[in-house]
Amino acid sequence: MTQIKESSTWNANKELSINSCPINYVMNKIGGHWKPIILFQLMSGPKRYNELRKAIPAVTEKMLIQHLKQLVADELVIRTAEQVVPPSVTYHLSPAGERLKPVLDAMVEWTATQVAG
Repeated sequence: MTQIKESSTWNANKELSINSCPINYVMNKIGGHWKPIILFQLMSGPKRYNELRKAIPAVTEKMLIQHLKQLVADELVIRTAEQVVPPSVTYHLSPAGERLKPVLDAMVEWTATQVAG
């Protein structure tokens, strides 16, 4: 994957867009197909990697790993690794991730109204 220089025009425009519009900021953090689904699964409590794989069977291993890393980097998810054999890694919502619960609940509620009629 090609890295974009921090000084690039694209990166500067993205930063300006994020700072000027709250929707852009949110979409940068939780946008895409898999991030909201991962966050939704973690709303019910901490999960190990394999639990997330089973809960979201359509996601590829590569995409799940990639999005978990991004969510951890954006401080929405906390990754806890226990030094045992075999290693045990658990993911759970950070305080910032917890504050997204009303947003995700609203998405669920909106879907229910759309599907129902």
